[in-house]
Amino acid sequence: MRTFSVTDIGLKRTINQDYVYCNENKIGNLPCLFVVADGMGGHRAGDKASRVCVDVMCETVSNSEFKTPVSILKEAVLASHKRIIELSESDVEYEGMGTTLVAATIVDDTLYVVNVGDSRLYLLRDSLSQITEDHSLVEEMVKSGELAKEYARIHPNKNIITRALGIGSTINPDFFELKIGSGDIILMCSDGLTNMVEDAEIEYIIKRERADLNQAGMTLLNRANDAGGKDNITVLLAEV
Repeated sequence: MRTFSVTDIGLKRTINQDYVYCNENKIGNLPCLFVVADGMGGHRAGDKASRVCVDVMCETVSNSEFKTPVSILKEAVLASHKRIIELSESDVEYEGMGTTLVAATIVDDTLYVVNVGDSRLYLLRDSLSQITEDHSLVEEMVKSGELAKEYARIHPNKNIITRALGIGSTINPDFFELKIGSGDIILMCSDGLTNMVEDAEIEYIIKRERADLNQAGMTLLNRANDAGGKDNITVLLAEV
């Protein structure tokens, strides 16, 4: 497996509230673990939420007694959600903080994915396919037919999410499971990439640079900044 990950503050933000974890080696009962979190909240609450999310995910996975990937990931998501709520309730500085999450592991020929919010996982085989579904107001408008898909990326309410870790007493993550094969490339990213760069261009860049994942990832990052860099940008690439 080849991997590359990078996170960048972008051109408009004063702090990076994204956090990325890329481990292609065994952690607990999982053979690998990849996580992207995009925090939200006050001055330092967003970066605290995303960092806590990833730290608790890794801690829980490392110590989990579950054997199946879905059970392990679910336990880790619930633990992260609980810890963020505890922190937000114990310190006014962190009140109302939350974070998106997309996490994945590969077991044999199967990719297991969990997501909450609008950070995404894509699979590139012959073409680029979005695997996760955004938990956002705009996505609900697309599903109901109120908004055409091609306008979702530029809608003024595109950043309003409907689910996040740390928000609400309960959390309802989505799980995905799909077969993958040699040469498949996984892209995980925050909306700082997808709000700036269209899927067709993302696909073109990865295909063009696929021989060097580092170059592909940096090209995506630079393209998002060239397009305005309005948000923090996180890119994680993994080739099976």
